Amino acid sequence: MKIKAVILAGGKGTRLGVLTIKRAKPAVPFGGKYRIIDFALSNCVNSNVFDVLVLTQYRPHSLNDHIGKGRPWDLDRSFTGGVRMLQPFQGSFDTDWYAGTADAVAQNLNFVRQGRPEFVLILSGDHIYEMDYDMLVQYHRDKGADATVCTIRVPLDEASRFGIVDTDKDLRVVDFVEKPAAPPGNLANMGVYVFDYSVLERVLLEDHLDPASEHDFGKNILPKMVADHMNIFAYPYGGYWIDVGTIDAYWEAHMDLLSSPPSLNLNDRTWVIHTRSEERPPVRIGADTNIIDSMITDGSVIGAGAVIERSILSPGVFVGPGAVIRESVILNDAYIEAGARIDRALVDKIAVIGKNARVGSWQDMGDLKITSVGKNSRIPPEFTIGAGSIVGADCTHDSFVGFSDMTVPPGSDVEFANRVRR
Repeated sequence: MKIKAVILAGGKGTRLGVLTIKRAKPAVPFGGKYRIIDFALSNCVNSNVFDVLVLTQYRPHSLNDHIGKGRPWDLDRSFTGGVRMLQPFQGSFDTDWYAGTADAVAQNLNFVRQGRPEFVLILSGDHIYEMDYDMLVQYHRDKGADATVCTIRVPLDEASRFGIVDTDKDLRVVDFVEKPAAPPGNLANMGVYVFDYSVLERVLLEDHLDPASEHDFGKNILPKMVADHMNIFAYPYGGYWIDVGTIDAYWEAHMDLLSSPPSLNLNDRTWVIHTRSEERPPVRIGADTNIIDSMITDGSVIGAGAVIERSILSPGVFVGPGAVIRESVILNDAYIEAGARIDRALVDKIAVIGKNARVGSWQDMGDLKITSVGKNSRIPPEFTIGAGSIVGADCTHDSFVGFSDMTVPPGSDVEFANRVRR
């Protein structure tokens, strides 16, 4: 059977704050050495799906550089598929930025059609999970489905963030409500679908001609298919899955990697998560350091007497002597100077935390939780960044002028203060 995968990787991911100022959400680093989109790509190749389209839109440059021709995923192919990166374009017919997930696929239907696939996987490029898509497609075939929706149980108090599905005893979908204010249940749509190609082409055309549609799979396509009594089935998924759509969810997903046993086992050699790896030297660890329940990636240097507890350090991170990092995520080439302390925080690439500075808080701060420091920002020595504060990208020492007592109060936005001063 011929299967084509379409990975939707164009979202801004605005709720991820500083992480998506300069990159698309699927390109955000994750788990030390990976990027979020690596999970969807690896699921494809581990499931013997080697014909993949990646639809990009917002700030695609880092994503394009990361995927390239697809060699790390064995997707540098031509006759047997491979990976192709597609962006909105203008040609013989006017096109525009994608209006929704369904519109993104519809605008690229000529590429989806190539190779005459029997089945099309529609995947989100910004979720963390491991799934055998071959089993999913086989389930879809066995059910004689027009479309299959992957579902997972979520806490009822979080259900309003998802599309909620109701099924009969045979798992046929009888109701589909997108992000209801009062959820009727907690069986959530994961944003992973299988369509018969002929069905997909027909419903996309009908949706394209509907002026009232927002051209979205969750909001329009699937609810209409259910209302039209088409054969839509739910595929119940019982593994680990998370949409890292917010700073808190992103941080929590990293803490899940450090649980014992981990919620997602990256050491499983039967299901390798592939990525484009950098050539980095081995980790170097100084004397009298204390590293507890942490992941340290290639090229990192840990100075003497430093403490790393329940944290993840990405490639090339420098931690100065006596620095303390607890329950934090430090991205590539960040520089933590001597004596600095980072608690429950996220520090983006090539940021510098000055000598004896303090970022975040170990204490319970109520609704305030994760502190974030944007890419290429500089925290001055001896400064304190309060819990839940946001330091935007490219902030310099001048950005902190006006904060008394060398302290940014909890919940502040330093980038906003910088813009005001300009």
